Amino acid sequence: MDEQDDRQGDQRNIVSVCERAQTAWFTARAEHLGGEVWTDGPLTWVDGPDGLNLMFPEQIDSDALQRGIERARSAEHELIGAWLSHETDASALIGAGFERGWAPWWMSASIDDIDTAEDPRVHVGVHPDDRSDEKSHERYDKLLQLADAAPDRAFYAGVRVDGVLAGHAWAYVDGDVAGIFDLDVWPPFRRRGLGAALLHSVAGAARERGARTAVLSTSPQGAIVYRAQHFNRVGMAQTWWLHI
Repeated sequence: MDEQDDRQGDQRNIVSVCERAQTAWFTARAEHLGGEVWTDGPLTWVDGPDGLNLMFPEQIDSDALQRGIERARSAEHELIGAWLSHETDASALIGAGFERGWAPWWMSASIDDIDTAEDPRVHVGVHPDDRSDEKSHERYDKLLQLADAAPDRAFYAGVRVDGVLAGHAWAYVDGDVAGIFDLDVWPPFRRRGLGAALLHSVAGAARERGARTAVLSTSPQGAIVYRAQHFNRVGMAQTWWLHI
């Protein structure tokens, strides 16, 4: 029983690291890109490029929740997101009209276990061509600004095939932990090893910046890919959404 308790405790600790990395990423984007971060009792709100998000409260105070919703209405937001630990009671969200969203799987790996060999198809850092290719997506263009502003912690990787942008990823280093975010390869370029190449490159860049552990959230389908790269599933989260 003691060994089982120890394993469960270790798993909870890793999940808390995943939640910390997600919160740090959302916070950095808000602070560098003209957004806002505030706390109201037990609630931490982040208003950034993806709109307003409630980040991993242990408990949800209904009055504080309503104040956040009213603030979102005043700012003319159309959507509020809430990220919760798997065990957190979401009844206050349900009472406020939130609807259940996807359930992210948390995964973690030691960076020493990840192949971090450089791939000539991948470049880490913002290039002029990236700005041109990403500019049609306002959110991505703003993230490139963050990569420029804090290259020691936030960085972008793009992968190209015959000079054409085929996918991208972001990472954010918080102490010895690197969160990997929005890793994606466009459909016409999939099944060529480009996703693995992106992952290897951002993991290598994160190690150069002092990270020893990589964490990410994914779907059950995506987990199959990351398991092949030495990531292990460590827990789950809840997401909830309110259209206002």
